[in-house]
Parts: sequence; C-alpha cells; structure tokens
Amino acid sequence: MDADRASRTAEHVALFRALESRRRGDRLFDDPYAAAFLTGQYRLVARLAAVAPLGRRLERYIDGRWNGGPRASAVVRTRLIDDLVTEALAGTAGDPDRSCQLLLLGAGYDSRAYRLPAASTTTVFEVDHPATQAAKRRLLRGRLPAGRMSHVHFVPVDLLHDDLGAALRRAGFASAQRTVVIWEGVTNYLTAEAVDATLRLLAGTTGPGSRIIFTYVDRAALDGTGRFAGFERWRDSVRDAGEPWTFGFHPDELPGYLTHRGLVLMSDLSTREAAVRYLAPLGRDEPTAEFYRVAEAEVR
Repeated sequence: MDADRASRTAEHVALFRALESRRRGDRLFDDPYAAAFLTGQYRLVARLAAVAPLGRRLERYIDGRWNGGPRASAVVRTRLIDDLVTEALAGTAGDPDRSCQLLLLGAGYDSRAYRLPAASTTTVFEVDHPATQAAKRRLLRGRLPAGRMSHVHFVPVDLLHDDLGAALRRAGFASAQRTVVIWEGVTNYLTAEAVDATLRLLAGTTGPGSRIIFTYVDRAALDGTGRFAGFERWRDSVRDAGEPWTFGFHPDELPGYLTHRGLVLMSDLSTREAAVRYLAPLGRDEPTAEFYRVAEAEVR
C-alpha cells in the first residue's frame, strides 16, 4: 500500500456495504455512512443503486467482473461480525463490573462505532494506517452530529513497522480490561511475523474473556495446494490495486496456533457458510468464497 494513499480495497468494501444498504426488505444491514467514504465513480454507483432494479444489475455486474464473490462475501462477513460484536458487548453497557472496550485493528472505513447501538456506548479505539485514517476522518467530518465521535479514539499505526502496544498506551487503552477486537480484512495483507506478534500482544494486553474477531484467507488458496473457484480473479484484483495478499492460515491448524498464543478458537466460518445463514433465508443466491473466513477467539 502507498504510504500516502488511502486503501483502495477499503473503498471497495465501503462500496459493497453501500450497495447492500440501498436494498430494502432483504438487506443484511443498514450502513448509512458507507457512501460517505466513496469518491468519483463509486459514489455515483451508490447513488444509482437506490433505484432497486438498477441496484440489482450493478451487483450482478460486479459479481461477474470480480469473479469469486468479493461483494457478497464482504456483506455476509459484515453481518456476521456485527452479530458477534453485538453479542460480545451485550450486557456490558453501564455495568462497571463488566466494563468493556472495543478495538478496531485496521479499521478502514468501518462505521460500527457509529451505527451499532452496543458500540455507541462503548469506548472505541480505531487503529489504522495513517493515510487511510486521515481520509476517513476527513470524510466523516460534517456527516456526524456533534458528539457522535466523542467515544472514539483514533490511533494512527502502521502494523508492519510501528509499535502497536506503545501507540495504544498513548491513546489511553486500558490494559487487562475485557476487550472486543475486530481485525477485519487485515491479516491477509501482513507477514506471518506481524500476525504472530499482534495476536500475542492482544492475548497479553487484553483481559480474560476478551474476544478477537478476525478474517483470514485459507492458506491452501495462497500456496496452490487447494483449488477454489474464483480465487485467481480476486487475488489478481487486489494485487493490481497495489495491496496483494501475503498471508493465510490453514483452518485445521488454526485451533492449535491460537492455543499456543493464549487464545481459544470459538468459531470459524467461511463466507460461503455465512451466506447459508444470512442470504439463503432471504431467498438470495449470490457468489461467496469458500476460502475467505471469519474466526472468533477468546483470551484465556
């Protein structure tokens, strides 16, 4: 990623969330801020999608161009993580004995701090690359009512080069406190060393019972030992955007990997499995990826 440019893939995901939010009775969530993060043609596409038949045509065009299911995978992972976060934060608001904080690692254009009721009453720390974070704050300015960002602490960090622990301490992050961590759409852009160091830091910094929700790519897709429909097209599109995939886990090795880092795997679903949970009941049959996964781990 260009050090002076906001993430292009972050804007792609914001577009997918904006299109989903333009749906009416069969949408998975409503993200009223997603369109604010769009520029140029993407903003126009989101506006056109408000006309229902045109919105469905735009979705089909995207699904055909970016074979492999990045759009539908992004929206089902958004809904799945929304549910996991809401469940993890349930019952903690206003209870000092169960106080909790929310940490977004590589926050991108995530708007959960403003759109999820459970997050709006929780202290939130948003960690991201300085360029992407600066773009996000600029785009949000004037679109949120006064005071709606007062519970959010912005922490600019390059996870490949900066000391995350030191940056969090400077921002007022409470060590040893129960924390819900969202690490969405990040691990596949890092090195094995960076992923290992970050998970060890989280396990050692957050309190027992903390939840770490993260996405990852199946390593079998990256190393060629597994065959997954649409993988090459999706991989090539992020590489061409200057943000190539570099890391993945083998799902069957993940429980042991986490155990050695003080974590317990609670759940692990592919976006295709999540689509069965969320899209199928709505009568929606859309391409999703078997190789893109959402996992939740608990700090012991």
